[in-house]
Amino acid sequence: MTSAISLSGVTKRYRGVDALTDLTLDVPAGAVYGFLGPNGAGKTTALKILAGLTRPTSGTAVVDGIAVDVQGAHRARIGYLAQDPRFYGWMTGRQTLEYVAGFFMPRASAARIAELLELVGLTAAADRRTGTYSGGMRQRLGIAQALVGDPSVVLLDEPAAALDPLGRHDVLRLLERLRGTTTVLYSTHILDDVERVSDYVAIIDLGRVVVASSTSDLMRRASGGRIRVELVGATDGTDAALAAIPGVTEVVVANRGGRETEYDLGVADGRTELVQAAVMRLAADSGLIVTGNRQESVDLESIFLRIVREERAA
Repeated sequence: MTSAISLSGVTKRYRGVDALTDLTLDVPAGAVYGFLGPNGAGKTTALKILAGLTRPTSGTAVVDGIAVDVQGAHRARIGYLAQDPRFYGWMTGRQTLEYVAGFFMPRASAARIAELLELVGLTAAADRRTGTYSGGMRQRLGIAQALVGDPSVVLLDEPAAALDPLGRHDVLRLLERLRGTTTVLYSTHILDDVERVSDYVAIIDLGRVVVASSTSDLMRRASGGRIRVELVGATDGTDAALAAIPGVTEVVVANRGGRETEYDLGVADGRTELVQAAVMRLAADSGLIVTGNRQESVDLESIFLRIVREERAA
């Protein structure tokens, strides 16, 4: 698989503070890649290094086959959107893109600018002053200006942060439309956004990559599985019997009240159906009544929290 972005052992120190530590990451060409982490994790620093806005203390970065260095030859291949972009409020959206296009050789044509305005859904507002734009419209205009130079890699810093639900929806839909036409690496701390639009995700915490994977593999591997079991007549001995079932990794008593006890079982990857069958056999052998035995859905938020907590506890 061809990598459009490669970071190898990248470390960045600011006056004794390690913003990034030995960060290594490969982003496949044409993918929408979510760079996920809490505020202060180092996401913005990594994007600034890739954009050539700051230099790493050590390590190497490559964008579209070109090393990121002080000469900045790679910059012709990238588009960059900083967090919370601002524009000259007296310019229209069209004039803003024409102004940005003036920095490129050859300069983007009027047709290309019209195409970008259509792509980001701003054709109707193209000749309005940007000072009248909503937050979501500014973000979409920001993505359009990042695309003016027809880059092979687009770096977006928190493109959906601080937007209302409608603005977030519009930006995420735009990211989906970019899939396959360019490589998108975007940072975010909003878990739902990554789950909805990203082909791949890297979780970063305290300047380190904790895990990097395709989103689907992460959901499958990291979650393993959870089963909610509800039994009538369970005792303390039932707790131990459930824990002894092959494939059960954790037994949590979610509620023990009245006749019915609710259990939350952690299950090893690929063992869900076998554990469910074993629960039914256990109930039959022990004279218990099964009122629930279902697989629980696991979202990215629970996976993220678990991975970060485990990393910090290590």
